[in-house]
Amino acid sequence: MSIWRYKAVLVAILSSLLTLTSFAATLSTRHESRSNRKIKENSNTERRMASSRHSRAVVTRAGKRAGSGKRAGSGKRAASGKRARGSITAKSELRQGRKRARSYELFTASPFAADPTAGDVTAGEDPVVRDAAINALGNMNGTIVAIDPNNGRILAMVNQKLALSSGAQPCSTIKVSVALAALSEGIVTKDTPVNLGGWKIDMNHALAHSNNQYFEALGRRLGFQRVSYYSHQFGLGELAGWNIQGEHLGVYPKEELPVRLGGVGKMCSFGESISMTPLQLGSLMAAIANGGTLYYLQHPRSASEVASFQPKVKRYLDIAPLIPEVSVGMLGATQYGTARSLRTNFTSEQVLGKTGTCSNAGTRFGWFGSFANSQYGRIVTVVFLEGNRAVYGPKAAELAGRFYRNLDDHNYFVDKSFPVHSAALSK
Repeated sequence: MSIWRYKAVLVAILSSLLTLTSFAATLSTRHESRSNRKIKENSNTERRMASSRHSRAVVTRAGKRAGSGKRAGSGKRAASGKRARGSITAKSELRQGRKRARSYELFTASPFAADPTAGDVTAGEDPVVRDAAINALGNMNGTIVAIDPNNGRILAMVNQKLALSSGAQPCSTIKVSVALAALSEGIVTKDTPVNLGGWKIDMNHALAHSNNQYFEALGRRLGFQRVSYYSHQFGLGELAGWNIQGEHLGVYPKEELPVRLGGVGKMCSFGESISMTPLQLGSLMAAIANGGTLYYLQHPRSASEVASFQPKVKRYLDIAPLIPEVSVGMLGATQYGTARSLRTNFTSEQVLGKTGTCSNAGTRFGWFGSFANSQYGRIVTVVFLEGNRAVYGPKAAELAGRFYRNLDDHNYFVDKSFPVHSAALSK
Protein backbone atom coordinates (compact mmCIF):
# COMPACT_ATOMS: atom_id res chain seq x y z
CA MET A 1 0.00 0.00 0.00
CA SER A 2 1.36 3.30 -0.98
CA ILE A 3 2.16 5.85 1.59
CA TRP A 4 -0.55 8.19 0.40
CA ARG A 5 -3.25 5.64 0.71
CA TYR A 6 -2.01 4.82 4.17
CA LYS A 7 -2.31 8.51 5.21
CA ALA A 8 -5.83 8.79 3.83
CA VAL A 9 -6.96 5.76 5.82
CA LEU A 10 -5.37 7.18 8.98
CA VAL A 11 -7.09 10.55 8.52
CA ALA A 12 -10.43 8.83 8.08
CA ILE A 13 -9.95 6.83 11.29
CA LEU A 14 -8.96 9.93 13.28
CA SER A 15 -11.97 11.81 11.95
CA SER A 16 -14.24 8.99 13.01
CA LEU A 17 -12.71 8.98 16.51
CA LEU A 18 -13.18 12.73 16.84
CA THR A 19 -16.81 12.37 15.77
CA LEU A 20 -17.38 9.61 18.33
CA THR A 21 -15.71 11.68 21.10
CA SER A 22 -17.83 14.71 20.30
CA PHE A 23 -20.99 12.59 20.32
CA ALA A 24 -20.02 11.07 23.66
CA ALA A 25 -19.37 14.49 25.12
CA THR A 26 -22.73 15.71 23.91
CA LEU A 27 -24.44 12.70 25.44
CA SER A 28 -22.60 13.28 28.72
CA THR A 29 -23.54 16.97 28.75
CA ARG A 30 -27.16 16.18 28.08
CA HIS A 31 -27.19 13.51 30.83
CA GLU A 32 -25.55 15.91 33.29
CA SER A 33 -28.08 18.60 32.42
CA ARG A 34 -30.96 16.18 32.97
CA SER A 35 -29.43 15.05 36.26
CA ASN A 36 -29.02 18.62 37.46
CA ARG A 37 -32.60 19.41 36.54
CA LYS A 38 -33.72 16.32 38.39
CA ILE A 39 -31.69 17.22 41.45
CA LYS A 40 -33.07 20.76 41.38
CA GLU A 41 -36.61 19.48 41.01
CA ASN A 42 -36.12 17.05 43.86
CA SER A 43 -34.65 19.83 45.99
CA ASN A 44 -37.58 22.11 45.24
CA THR A 45 -40.00 19.30 46.00
CA GLU A 46 -38.29 18.64 49.33
CA ARG A 47 -38.44 22.30 50.21
CA ARG A 48 -42.14 22.44 49.34
CA MET A 49 -42.81 19.32 51.36
CA ALA A 50 -40.85 20.67 54.31
CA SER A 51 -42.69 23.96 54.09
CA SER A 52 -45.99 22.12 53.93
CA ARG A 53 -45.10 20.01 56.95
CA HIS A 54 -44.04 23.15 58.86
CA SER A 55 -47.29 24.92 57.95
CA ARG A 56 -49.34 21.96 59.05
CA ALA A 57 -47.41 21.86 62.33
CA VAL A 58 -47.99 25.58 62.93
CA VAL A 59 -51.67 25.24 62.11
CA THR A 60 -51.93 22.23 64.40
CA ARG A 61 -50.27 24.12 67.28
CA ALA A 62 -52.46 27.17 66.65
CA GLY A 63 -55.50 24.94 66.52
CA LYS A 64 -54.61 23.40 69.85
CA ARG A 65 -54.15 26.83 71.35
CA ALA A 66 -57.37 28.07 69.83
CA GLY A 67 -59.26 25.14 71.25
CA SER A 68 -60.66 21.88 69.91
CA GLY A 69 -63.04 22.17 66.97
CA LYS A 70 -62.07 25.78 66.14
CA ARG A 71 -60.55 26.75 62.78
CA ALA A 72 -57.03 27.99 63.15
CA GLY A 73 -57.38 30.27 60.14
CA SER A 74 -53.96 31.54 59.24
CA GLY A 75 -51.78 29.60 61.66
CA LYS A 76 -49.53 32.22 63.18
CA ARG A 77 -52.12 35.00 62.99
CA ALA A 78 -54.74 32.81 64.65
CA ALA A 79 -52.34 31.78 67.38
CA SER A 80 -51.18 35.36 67.93
CA GLY A 81 -54.75 36.65 67.94
CA LYS A 82 -55.78 34.02 70.45
CA ARG A 83 -52.92 34.91 72.74
CA ALA A 84 -53.73 38.62 72.49
CA ARG A 85 -57.43 38.07 73.08
CA GLY A 86 -56.69 35.73 75.96
CA SER A 87 -54.39 38.28 77.56
CA ILE A 88 -56.91 41.09 77.13
CA THR A 89 -59.73 38.92 78.45
CA ALA A 90 -57.71 37.89 81.49
CA LYS A 91 -56.80 41.49 82.30
CA SER A 92 -60.37 42.61 81.73
CA GLU A 93 -61.73 39.91 84.00
CA LEU A 94 -59.18 40.84 86.66
CA ARG A 95 -60.20 44.49 86.48
CA GLN A 96 -63.87 43.55 86.53
CA GLY A 97 -63.27 41.24 89.49
CA ARG A 98 -61.57 44.02 91.39
CA LYS A 99 -64.36 46.41 90.46
CA ARG A 100 -66.97 43.93 91.64
CA ALA A 101 -65.08 43.45 94.89
CA ARG A 102 -65.03 47.20 95.44
CA SER A 103 -68.44 48.19 94.17
CA TYR A 104 -70.95 45.42 94.58
CA GLU A 105 -71.55 45.45 98.31
CA LEU A 106 -75.01 44.15 99.09
CA PHE A 107 -77.18 46.61 101.01
CA THR A 108 -80.40 45.44 102.62
CA ALA A 109 -81.54 48.65 104.35
CA SER A 110 -84.05 50.98 102.70
CA PRO A 111 -83.19 54.69 102.30
CA PHE A 112 -86.85 55.61 102.76
CA ALA A 113 -89.22 55.65 105.73
CA ALA A 114 -93.01 55.73 105.71
CA ASP A 115 -93.20 58.41 108.42
CA PRO A 116 -89.92 59.57 110.04
CA THR A 117 -91.84 61.73 112.50
CA ALA A 118 -93.92 58.93 114.05
CA GLY A 119 -93.76 58.97 117.85
CA ASP A 120 -91.85 62.27 118.12
CA VAL A 121 -92.46 64.45 121.18
CA THR A 122 -92.69 67.99 119.80
CA ALA A 123 -94.36 70.24 122.37
CA GLY A 124 -91.08 71.83 123.48
CA GLU A 125 -89.53 72.27 120.02
CA ASP A 126 -89.26 75.43 117.94
CA PRO A 127 -92.08 75.06 115.38
CA VAL A 128 -90.27 76.98 112.63
CA VAL A 129 -87.09 74.93 113.01
CA ARG A 130 -89.01 71.66 113.20
CA ASP A 131 -91.06 72.47 110.12
CA ALA A 132 -87.87 73.34 108.19
CA ALA A 133 -86.28 70.03 109.25
CA ILE A 134 -89.31 67.91 108.35
CA ASN A 135 -89.51 69.46 104.90
CA ALA A 136 -85.79 68.99 104.35
CA LEU A 137 -85.76 65.32 105.41
CA GLY A 138 -88.83 64.34 103.40
CA ASN A 139 -89.28 60.57 103.36
CA MET A 140 -85.60 59.73 103.80
CA ASN A 141 -84.74 57.15 106.44
CA GLY A 142 -82.84 59.50 108.68
CA THR A 143 -82.87 62.12 111.37
CA ILE A 144 -82.19 65.84 111.57
CA VAL A 145 -81.18 67.35 114.91
CA ALA A 146 -80.97 71.14 115.26
CA ILE A 147 -79.24 72.67 118.31
CA ASP A 148 -78.72 76.15 119.71
CA PRO A 149 -74.94 76.09 120.40
CA ASN A 150 -75.15 78.93 122.90
CA ASN A 151 -77.08 76.89 125.47
CA GLY A 152 -77.37 73.28 124.29
CA ARG A 153 -81.11 73.37 123.67
CA ILE A 154 -82.36 70.96 121.03
CA LEU A 155 -84.60 73.10 118.84
CA ALA A 156 -85.88 70.20 116.77
CA MET A 157 -85.26 66.47 116.60
CA VAL A 158 -87.01 64.76 113.70
CA ASN A 159 -87.20 60.95 113.93
CA GLN A 160 -86.33 60.83 117.61
CA LYS A 161 -86.23 57.05 117.66
CA LEU A 162 -83.23 57.06 115.29
CA ALA A 163 -81.61 60.14 116.84
CA LEU A 164 -81.61 58.54 120.30
CA SER A 165 -80.57 55.06 119.14
CA SER A 166 -77.25 53.35 119.88
CA GLY A 167 -75.66 55.24 117.01
CA ALA A 168 -73.50 54.12 114.12
CA GLN A 169 -69.95 54.23 112.84
CA PRO A 170 -69.07 57.94 112.56
CA CYS A 171 -67.29 57.44 109.24
CA SER A 172 -65.26 60.53 108.24
CA THR A 173 -66.92 62.87 110.74
CA ILE A 174 -64.41 61.43 113.25
CA LYS A 175 -61.74 63.48 111.45
CA VAL A 176 -62.87 66.67 113.17
CA SER A 177 -62.01 65.34 116.63
CA VAL A 178 -58.72 63.88 115.32
CA ALA A 179 -57.81 67.25 113.81
CA LEU A 180 -58.46 68.99 117.14
CA ALA A 181 -56.39 66.36 118.97
CA ALA A 182 -53.44 66.74 116.59
CA LEU A 183 -53.59 70.54 116.85
CA SER A 184 -53.81 70.34 120.66
CA GLU A 185 -50.68 68.16 120.76
CA GLY A 186 -48.77 70.44 118.39
CA ILE A 187 -48.21 67.63 115.88
CA VAL A 188 -49.30 69.85 112.97
CA THR A 189 -50.82 73.22 112.18
CA LYS A 190 -53.52 73.74 109.59
CA ASP A 191 -50.83 74.61 107.01
CA THR A 192 -48.31 71.86 107.81
CA PRO A 193 -47.78 69.69 104.72
CA VAL A 194 -47.83 66.01 105.64
CA ASN A 195 -45.89 63.66 103.36
CA LEU A 196 -48.07 60.76 102.24
CA GLY A 197 -45.48 58.91 100.18
CA GLY A 198 -44.56 61.09 97.24
CA TRP A 199 -47.11 63.85 97.70
CA LYS A 200 -48.15 66.21 100.48
CA ILE A 201 -51.37 67.70 101.83
CA ASP A 202 -52.24 70.03 104.70
CA MET A 203 -55.14 69.96 107.15
CA ASN A 204 -57.16 72.56 105.26
CA HIS A 205 -57.47 70.40 102.16
CA ALA A 206 -57.50 67.11 104.08
CA LEU A 207 -60.63 68.19 105.96
CA ALA A 208 -62.27 69.71 102.90
CA HIS A 209 -61.68 66.62 100.74
CA SER A 210 -61.86 64.11 103.61
CA ASN A 211 -58.44 62.61 102.90
CA ASN A 212 -58.15 59.26 104.65
CA GLN A 213 -54.36 58.84 104.39
CA TYR A 214 -53.75 62.17 106.08
CA PHE A 215 -55.85 61.30 109.12
CA GLU A 216 -54.46 57.78 109.30
CA ALA A 217 -51.01 59.39 109.51
CA LEU A 218 -52.16 61.76 112.27
CA GLY A 219 -53.73 58.86 114.17
CA ARG A 220 -50.51 56.85 114.07
CA ARG A 221 -48.51 59.84 115.27
CA LEU A 222 -50.92 60.46 118.13
CA GLY A 223 -51.24 56.83 119.16
CA PHE A 224 -54.32 55.16 120.57
CA GLN A 225 -53.99 56.49 124.12
CA ARG A 226 -54.00 60.15 123.11
CA VAL A 227 -56.68 59.61 120.45
CA SER A 228 -58.88 57.92 123.05
CA TYR A 229 -58.28 60.68 125.62
CA TYR A 230 -59.34 63.49 123.29
CA SER A 231 -62.29 61.53 121.92
CA HIS A 232 -63.70 61.16 125.42
CA GLN A 233 -63.01 64.83 126.15
CA PHE A 234 -65.07 65.70 123.10
CA GLY A 235 -67.98 63.58 124.33
CA LEU A 236 -67.70 60.19 122.62
CA GLY A 237 -68.60 57.16 124.69
CA GLU A 238 -70.85 59.12 127.08
CA LEU A 239 -74.35 60.53 127.12
CA ALA A 240 -74.59 63.84 125.31
CA GLY A 241 -77.97 64.80 126.79
CA TRP A 242 -79.32 65.69 130.17
CA ASN A 243 -82.13 63.35 131.19
CA ILE A 244 -83.20 62.71 127.61
CA GLN A 245 -85.40 59.64 127.74
CA GLY A 246 -84.23 56.83 125.48
CA GLU A 247 -80.76 58.23 124.70
CA HIS A 248 -77.93 55.71 124.21
CA LEU A 249 -74.23 55.94 124.99
CA GLY A 250 -72.76 54.87 121.73
CA VAL A 251 -69.50 52.91 121.92
CA TYR A 252 -65.87 53.94 122.22
CA PRO A 253 -63.58 50.89 122.48
CA LYS A 254 -61.16 50.47 125.34
CA GLU A 255 -58.53 48.93 123.10
CA GLU A 256 -57.02 49.85 119.77
CA LEU A 257 -58.40 48.23 116.65
CA PRO A 258 -56.16 45.27 115.68
CA VAL A 259 -53.36 46.20 113.29
CA ARG A 260 -54.57 43.66 110.72
CA LEU A 261 -57.83 45.67 110.55
CA GLY A 262 -56.08 49.01 110.22
CA GLY A 263 -55.26 49.88 113.82
CA VAL A 264 -55.57 53.40 115.14
CA GLY A 265 -55.22 54.74 111.60
CA LYS A 266 -58.60 53.30 110.57
CA MET A 267 -60.15 54.51 113.79
CA CYS A 268 -59.05 58.06 112.91
CA SER A 269 -60.03 58.02 109.23
CA PHE A 270 -63.24 55.95 109.15
CA GLY A 271 -64.19 55.66 112.81
CA GLU A 272 -63.76 51.89 112.67
CA SER A 273 -64.95 50.08 115.85
CA ILE A 274 -66.59 53.31 117.14
CA SER A 275 -70.32 53.95 117.43
CA MET A 276 -71.39 57.60 117.64
CA THR A 277 -74.87 59.07 118.11
CA PRO A 278 -76.25 62.13 116.28
CA LEU A 279 -76.46 63.90 119.65
CA GLN A 280 -72.76 63.30 120.33
CA LEU A 281 -71.76 64.79 116.97
CA GLY A 282 -74.15 67.69 117.58
CA SER A 283 -72.62 68.34 120.99
CA LEU A 284 -69.08 68.57 119.54
CA MET A 285 -70.22 70.81 116.67
CA ALA A 286 -71.93 73.09 119.18
CA ALA A 287 -68.69 73.38 121.19
CA ILE A 288 -66.80 74.37 118.04
CA ALA A 289 -69.52 76.88 117.12
CA ASN A 290 -69.57 78.54 120.55
CA GLY A 291 -65.84 78.66 121.24
CA GLY A 292 -65.29 75.57 123.39
CA THR A 293 -68.16 75.04 125.83
CA LEU A 294 -69.46 71.47 125.84
CA TYR A 295 -73.06 71.74 126.99
CA TYR A 296 -75.35 68.93 128.01
CA LEU A 297 -77.97 68.84 125.31
CA GLN A 298 -81.50 69.33 126.58
CA HIS A 299 -84.74 68.52 124.80
CA PRO A 300 -87.69 70.36 126.39
CA ARG A 301 -90.88 68.31 126.23
CA SER A 302 -93.39 71.07 126.98
CA ALA A 303 -93.89 74.82 126.83
CA SER A 304 -93.29 75.05 130.58
CA GLU A 305 -89.89 73.35 130.23
CA VAL A 306 -88.99 75.83 127.52
CA ALA A 307 -89.95 78.70 129.82
CA SER A 308 -87.83 77.38 132.69
CA PHE A 309 -84.89 76.25 130.50
CA GLN A 310 -81.42 76.62 132.07
CA PRO A 311 -78.18 75.69 130.25
CA LYS A 312 -76.05 72.95 131.82
CA VAL A 313 -72.31 72.91 131.14
CA LYS A 314 -70.65 69.52 130.98
CA ARG A 315 -67.10 70.92 130.71
CA TYR A 316 -65.02 73.56 128.99
CA LEU A 317 -62.75 72.43 126.19
CA ASP A 318 -59.41 74.14 125.66
CA ILE A 319 -59.94 74.50 121.93
CA ALA A 320 -60.66 78.22 121.43
CA PRO A 321 -57.25 78.91 119.78
CA LEU A 322 -57.71 75.85 117.57
CA ILE A 323 -61.17 76.64 116.20
CA PRO A 324 -59.85 79.04 113.52
CA GLU A 325 -57.48 76.27 112.46
CA VAL A 326 -60.18 73.64 111.83
CA SER A 327 -62.65 76.22 110.53
CA VAL A 328 -60.70 76.71 107.30
CA GLY A 329 -61.04 73.07 106.29
CA MET A 330 -64.65 72.80 107.48
CA LEU A 331 -65.59 75.85 105.43
CA GLY A 332 -63.64 74.40 102.50
CA ALA A 333 -65.77 71.25 102.71
CA THR A 334 -68.91 73.22 101.85
CA GLN A 335 -67.21 75.60 99.42
CA TYR A 336 -65.31 73.14 97.21
CA GLY A 337 -65.02 69.83 99.05
CA THR A 338 -67.16 66.83 99.92
CA ALA A 339 -70.07 68.94 101.23
CA ARG A 340 -70.34 71.34 98.28
CA SER A 341 -73.73 69.77 97.41
CA LEU A 342 -75.08 71.93 100.26
CA ARG A 343 -74.64 74.97 98.02
CA THR A 344 -77.18 73.70 95.51
CA ASN A 345 -79.80 74.75 98.08
CA PHE A 346 -78.20 77.39 100.25
CA THR A 347 -75.60 80.12 99.70
CA SER A 348 -76.92 83.02 101.81
CA GLU A 349 -74.68 82.30 104.82
CA GLN A 350 -71.39 80.54 105.47
CA VAL A 351 -71.76 76.94 106.62
CA LEU A 352 -68.92 74.96 108.19
CA GLY A 353 -69.20 71.18 108.32
CA LYS A 354 -67.89 67.68 107.78
CA THR A 355 -69.36 64.77 105.83
CA GLY A 356 -69.06 61.04 106.47
CA THR A 357 -69.86 57.97 104.38
CA CYS A 358 -69.34 54.30 105.26
CA SER A 359 -71.28 51.07 105.72
CA ASN A 360 -71.71 48.16 108.08
CA ALA A 361 -73.69 44.91 107.95
CA GLY A 362 -75.73 45.77 104.88
CA THR A 363 -76.50 49.37 105.85
CA ARG A 364 -74.88 52.46 104.42
CA PHE A 365 -74.51 55.60 106.53
CA GLY A 366 -74.50 59.23 105.48
CA TRP A 367 -73.43 61.86 108.02
CA PHE A 368 -73.16 65.63 107.97
CA GLY A 369 -72.42 67.74 111.04
CA SER A 370 -72.41 71.51 110.55
CA PHE A 371 -73.29 74.98 111.77
CA ALA A 372 -74.49 78.06 109.93
CA ASN A 373 -72.16 80.97 110.65
CA SER A 374 -74.64 83.84 110.63
CA GLN A 375 -73.83 87.25 112.14
CA TYR A 376 -77.20 87.05 113.91
CA GLY A 377 -76.52 83.75 115.61
CA ARG A 378 -75.53 80.20 114.83
CA ILE A 379 -77.50 77.01 114.59
CA VAL A 380 -75.94 73.52 114.64
CA THR A 381 -77.41 70.81 112.44
CA VAL A 382 -76.70 67.11 112.27
CA VAL A 383 -78.12 65.03 109.44
CA PHE A 384 -77.80 61.25 109.71
CA LEU A 385 -79.13 58.87 107.05
CA GLU A 386 -79.35 55.09 106.79
CA GLY A 387 -80.05 52.99 103.71
CA ASN A 388 -78.43 51.72 100.52
CA ARG A 389 -76.41 53.39 97.76
CA ALA A 390 -78.77 56.36 97.78
CA VAL A 391 -77.29 57.28 101.17
CA TYR A 392 -73.92 59.02 101.57
CA GLY A 393 -72.37 62.07 103.18
CA PRO A 394 -72.89 64.52 100.29
CA LYS A 395 -76.59 63.58 100.28
CA ALA A 396 -76.79 64.47 103.98
CA ALA A 397 -75.09 67.79 103.18
CA GLU A 398 -77.64 68.43 100.44
CA LEU A 399 -80.48 67.94 102.92
CA ALA A 400 -78.76 70.26 105.39
CA GLY A 401 -78.63 72.91 102.68
CA ARG A 402 -82.34 72.45 102.14
CA PHE A 403 -82.91 72.85 105.88
CA TYR A 404 -80.90 76.09 106.05
CA ARG A 405 -82.71 77.42 102.98
CA ASN A 406 -86.06 76.68 104.62
CA LEU A 407 -84.96 78.65 107.68
CA ASP A 408 -83.73 81.49 105.51
CA ASP A 409 -87.04 81.58 103.65
CA HIS A 410 -88.69 82.19 107.03
CA ASN A 411 -86.27 84.98 108.00
CA TYR A 412 -84.39 82.93 110.55
CA PHE A 413 -81.01 84.53 109.80
CA VAL A 414 -81.96 88.12 110.61
CA ASP A 415 -81.56 90.53 113.47
CA LYS A 416 -83.94 89.20 116.15
CA SER A 417 -84.06 92.54 117.98
CA PHE A 418 -86.73 93.70 115.54
CA PRO A 419 -90.16 92.10 114.97
CA VAL A 420 -90.09 89.50 112.21
CA HIS A 421 -93.21 88.72 110.22
CA SER A 422 -93.48 85.56 108.16
CA ALA A 423 -96.15 83.07 107.27
CA ALA A 424 -94.69 80.46 109.58
CA LEU A 425 -94.08 82.72 112.55
CA SER A 426 -97.55 84.26 112.42
CA LYS A 427 -99.33 80.94 112.87
